[in-house]
Amino acid sequence: MRRWLQYGGFAAGIVLVVFGVVAIAMGVSGRSTVSDSLRSEQIVGTPDMTPAAIKAEAKAAGLKNVSLPTCNVAGKEITSGSDARCFASYMRIHGLEATGGLTYSQMPRYATADGKGTNVAEQATKAPNGQPLDNAARTVWINETALSTALNVSYMASQLALFGIVVGFALLLSGIGFIILAAFGTLRAEPSRKAPAPAPAPVSAHA
Repeated sequence: MRRWLQYGGFAAGIVLVVFGVVAIAMGVSGRSTVSDSLRSEQIVGTPDMTPAAIKAEAKAAGLKNVSLPTCNVAGKEITSGSDARCFASYMRIHGLEATGGLTYSQMPRYATADGKGTNVAEQATKAPNGQPLDNAARTVWINETALSTALNVSYMASQLALFGIVVGFALLLSGIGFIILAAFGTLRAEPSRKAPAPAPAPVSAHA
């Protein structure tokens, strides 16, 4: 029975080691893919992408109750998930500056001559074909949201890949531990011990 337990320990250890190596390889490949994809876009942080510069811009634009970025990617090429997330946070502030601090749901649908916009088609500025013009600020927000979402997905993919690497090392170490236990530890059959011989009965002096 102990021998079968030992074989089972070896088998479990080998499976865990294989899964660990595969998980590590997939995680490394995933992070490399994220980095290569970001590098191919040739994204570089603008000079105002520093905490001090964006704070001054937000104040000048009259933005209030807005969470400002604390990272710095000014002049830096974006090649990692964390940098992509940082860049996206600055893009949000730029979008709010362009829309006067309003999000998509807070802006009217159509454009007007006074720049305030309206949700009433009859009051909107008309195109040459007579159709109301869309609010340009809304289009800016849609573009910003689409691009920043893509960058945040890169960050999520990078973190998932890192998690895969961590899990891979955990599986690898667990597998090695199983193999060691099976080979040298508690699963090895203990050597049989002979019972001590009974002591001889005492001889009577009157025999």
